[in-house]
Amino acid sequence: MYGYYLDLAWRSLRRTPILTGLMVLAIALGIGASMTTLTVLHVLSGDPLPGRSDTLYYPQIDPRDSQGFVPGKTEPMEQVTWIDGMNLLQAKRADRQALMTGGSVAIQQDNSTLDPFFEDARYTTADFFPMFGVPFRFGHGWDAAADEAHARVAVISSPLNDKVFGGADSTGQTVRLAGAAFRVVGVIGDWNPNPHFYDLNRKNYAEDEGVYVPLSASQDVGMDHEGSTDCWGNGGGGRTPDHNAPCVWLQFWTQLDSPAKAAAYRQFLVHYSEQQKALGRFQRSPNVRLRNVMQWLDYNHVVPDDVRLQTGLAFGFLLVCLVNTVGLMLAKFMRRSAELGVRRALGASRRALFAQLLMESGVVGLIGGVGGLLLALAGLWLVRMQPASYASLAHLDPAMLLTTLLLALGASVLAGLLPAWRACQVTPALQLKSN
Repeated sequence: MYGYYLDLAWRSLRRTPILTGLMVLAIALGIGASMTTLTVLHVLSGDPLPGRSDTLYYPQIDPRDSQGFVPGKTEPMEQVTWIDGMNLLQAKRADRQALMTGGSVAIQQDNSTLDPFFEDARYTTADFFPMFGVPFRFGHGWDAAADEAHARVAVISSPLNDKVFGGADSTGQTVRLAGAAFRVVGVIGDWNPNPHFYDLNRKNYAEDEGVYVPLSASQDVGMDHEGSTDCWGNGGGGRTPDHNAPCVWLQFWTQLDSPAKAAAYRQFLVHYSEQQKALGRFQRSPNVRLRNVMQWLDYNHVVPDDVRLQTGLAFGFLLVCLVNTVGLMLAKFMRRSAELGVRRALGASRRALFAQLLMESGVVGLIGGVGGLLLALAGLWLVRMQPASYASLAHLDPAMLLTTLLLALGASVLAGLLPAWRACQVTPALQLKSN
């Protein structure tokens, strides 16, 4: 029966090519615009570490004195000082924890034809790799003993490994970073979490770092820090603050494998703040937060407001297109009143006619969906040409491809409900009499 309805729908659409073309165009334009913006929103608001983000938390404490306090701002600082970061790290109250910051290091290889160049770097501690599930192409990360020994070891990215070592297994090789020799212990595989959740102080959608070295070794060598630095009181200047300076410039992440552990860690942060206040370091009452990855991204408004606005406007445009499609379908179906009246007189039920007309609406939706898909691909290509930091991420994945076709089909069927119902209300006797 549905095959018969599909054949009738195809014949009907071919009899009115101009009207059919207008309906398909309206659906395609609305779907193309909405799916372009929805895909961008989907990419930017996605979970950077599916399966792990619920157990990864970003602790915040507030070490500011009265000079560092901003009236009306009740949230604690978004980074930690060197002293607090080390205290929290050495307390080992979480399943895993990592203290880190970002920078840029000069790479100059001995006996190499490569000119010196700069590479984004991450200065961190050993738990960074297992906590974030970083895969390795060669070797592995360093251990806690390397942190304590200030070992000059490094993990590099696959692109950097290809550039410097020709793609071969470089573990055990030496790479010169900021003028110092570091031994490569691992090469990272395919790992590109977006947004760049663990350090939002550089870029929300920054490319991943090419070099990872122990935080302790980076300080020994004097590698420059890059990113946000907030100081108060007698906080000094410079690209890398003094370790005793009242400046927040480090990120601290923890892994807490259960809600109970998260609650206990939050209480630990309160006790730590009270302890530091008793010692005279903190001057105000405990002000702590503990957000998981997705909560942290929401708090920082990582998804640009203009992307959300564009998505809303695009779906408003889709609604306008559907209203126009309703009008076109109503005109098309009512022109077939005589045909529908004859079919009713020959015994066809209103239900059968309604199903036939909805099938026709669905065919229009499928054709419009294909057109909308092509327009969405073109729209995403234009997005990738923009200078925005997230532009390169604008790609249509299989889930969004399926969503495009389902949205087009659902929208066209929805648009066909009123015209199909209205056409089925025609009285057969009046149509037979008029003909």
